[in-house]
Amino acid sequence: MKSNKYSCNTRAETLEWIIAIIDFLKPFSFLINAHVVNFFKDKQWEAVDVEWMSCLKDEKPENILLIPSGGVQDHWPASLKEFVHTLRSLSFPREQADLQAILADVDMVPLSTVLSQGMNLKKKHEVEVLSSVVSSVVKSVGAPTVVDVGAGQGYLAQVLSFQYKHSVVAIDSSSHHGKVTDARAARIRKHFAAQMRKSGSGNKCPDVPMTITCRVLSTEMLKALTDVPLEKNDMDFNGSSLDEGQSRSQSSSDATRSCSLVLAGLHACGDLSVTMLRTFMECEEVKAVVSIGCCYNLLSEKSSEDSCSKCGYPMSAGLKSLGFSLGKNARDLACQSAERWSSLGEDAGLQNFELHSFRAAFQMVLSKHYPEVLVTSPSIGRQGKAFRRQQQRKSLETPAGVDTTRKDIDDKKPMRQTSSNSDMCSSFEEFCLSAFSRLNLEHPLDLDLNATWKEADAFTELIGPYWSIRAALGPVLETLILLDRLMFLQEQGDSIKVVMLPIFDPTISPRNVAIIARRL
Repeated sequence: MKSNKYSCNTRAETLEWIIAIIDFLKPFSFLINAHVVNFFKDKQWEAVDVEWMSCLKDEKPENILLIPSGGVQDHWPASLKEFVHTLRSLSFPREQADLQAILADVDMVPLSTVLSQGMNLKKKHEVEVLSSVVSSVVKSVGAPTVVDVGAGQGYLAQVLSFQYKHSVVAIDSSSHHGKVTDARAARIRKHFAAQMRKSGSGNKCPDVPMTITCRVLSTEMLKALTDVPLEKNDMDFNGSSLDEGQSRSQSSSDATRSCSLVLAGLHACGDLSVTMLRTFMECEEVKAVVSIGCCYNLLSEKSSEDSCSKCGYPMSAGLKSLGFSLGKNARDLACQSAERWSSLGEDAGLQNFELHSFRAAFQMVLSKHYPEVLVTSPSIGRQGKAFRRQQQRKSLETPAGVDTTRKDIDDKKPMRQTSSNSDMCSSFEEFCLSAFSRLNLEHPLDLDLNATWKEADAFTELIGPYWSIRAALGPVLETLILLDRLMFLQEQGDSIKVVMLPIFDPTISPRNVAIIARRL
């Protein structure tokens, strides 16, 4: 695959792309490492080009929201347009690939209502596409068994088993997920068996996936699967069995399966995707791997004091030699989705900016009244989403005439909040009181939230532009993490064939890049 300027078909090309990303990112470390909750407290906008902020503070919200996906306006400063265009050229392309033209034997079969029951649109799309890709890879390497790593409720495992007729092992750390997977698989098998009886078909009903509950903490745990028997029905395994490389006694002499495996992971979280790739390299019995990562914020990272070779970032020798660290804020930023930002409507975008303003202003309150709490990097959980739902309910109760007033305000001053100052101050007070409750903090007697909001309000028009400029760095940071994984595999030599492809529609599933590797 290529961006506008770079490609990653070889180790040398991948390294060139990585170096270009690092060279570009270094001057913007102040943005990457910023924590936006400190926007007002640290006056973060002052570190950004004055011309950029002056231009963007009066820009329409819908144009601001397009910055992360590469959108620019003709009247913007040339340096800002160059910044956005360069970020776009350094980002791995996200348009869904033509899989049938790239991968052999991909047969995309729509999911039946029985198999897709319980799936939302996003999950159905992901499972429909990924199952066809995994099945194609399984057939190409001749491995009889698929291991669904981080299987969740078993959607992918069940489609691979019932629709594509593969033997499947579903691994997840949650015993609840394992029970849900078993129950759902039993219902599906019952349906298939009834259909076969009705049609008089003599075909054997597919086996349900075997479920294993364990927390995969090392490559050794996944490698131990080559010693685990796959019986006709689900068996009860625990993490210690895998950890020690032990298997349960077999009920029959033919229960042992061939030990060749294909590892598959749909959004395997944090280091789990990394562990899959390392297991593929270290275990000859693993013939292929199909990995789609997510939750980069949960990746372990090698620090200057940490010589651990098993950290989630960096993986490749090439990137390790460059000594470019990310840090937690950068890994958080890599999770940002340009597609999600661009698909937000104007109202939703403004609500997001208002919530960021409230959270940043609340940080000023904590700094003044509870400085000791700031040291702990307090999280107020899902406060933002809960508050947004409250605001949406209120807006539904607002008389229709207010909409006209709101539009007039929007046209005059696009990036300013659309509610009156008193309404905004009132909403901020609600936000703070709820946040105090979530943090189990007493309401300070000398608290003057009105004064705090007035101090912040003069700069609220800057938080949207700042957030969007910073969010535009997210796809490039994710590209760096993905290229590191790709180069790790490319460094293993010619015995490995590896490709990195965007396999999902990014507007449905933004984390859409799959790393597909197989032994030759």
